[in-house]
Amino acid sequence: MSASSSHLAKAQAVLDVEIAALQRIRERLDGAFDDAVELLHGTLANNGKIIVTGVGKSFHIGQKIAATFTSTGAPANVLHPSEAMHGDLGLLRPEDVVVALSYSGESDELVNLLPIIKRTGVRIIALTGDLQSTLARHSDIVLDASVEREACPFNLVPTASTTVALAIGDALAVALLETRGLSREEYASLHPGGAIGRA
Repeated sequence: MSASSSHLAKAQAVLDVEIAALQRIRERLDGAFDDAVELLHGTLANNGKIIVTGVGKSFHIGQKIAATFTSTGAPANVLHPSEAMHGDLGLLRPEDVVVALSYSGESDELVNLLPIIKRTGVRIIALTGDLQSTLARHSDIVLDASVEREACPFNLVPTASTTVALAIGDALAVALLETRGLSREEYASLHPGGAIGRA
C-alpha cells in the first residue's frame, strides 16, 4: 500500500467513525429536543437572547452554533466562562436561555459558572456526553451528545463528539427557524452580501 492510499484509508476510517456517531445520535433524539426548541422559541418570543457557552473545542463549536442561530434571525451571543467571571455576566438577563456545551460536563470553568447562571433565573439547555454530569444536573433540558468513541487512535481528540455537537446545534437552529416561520425572503435580508444574498 502506498503512503497516499494509507492516508486515504485513515481519512475514510475517521469519516466512518463520525458518520456512525451521527447515525446513533439521530436514533437517540427524543422529547428533550422538542422541549429545547420550544424553550428557545419562547425565549425569543419573550424578547430574550440565546447565549451559547463552552470551553476549549466546545467553545469553538458553540461559536458556530451561535452564528447559525443569529444568521437565521434568532439573536445569539457567545459567552466564555472565564470572561463571564470578569464582567461578561452582565450579558445575562432572566428572560434569556443558555445553551451550554461540554462533552464531559465537568469542565472546571463551566462548572464554576453554573450556580451563578442559575441564580439569575436563566434556564440552561445542555449538550453533553454524560447525562449524570454536573452540567446535566444543573440544566433544565439535557440533550444527549454522547459518542461511542472519538476518531483518533487515542480515543481522546475531540472529533466525533464535536461533529455530533455541531450537528445537534444545526438541528436546533433549523427546527427553530421553521417553528418561527422564517421566510426565504427574511433569511435573504439577513445576508445582503455574498452568494446567499444573491440567491
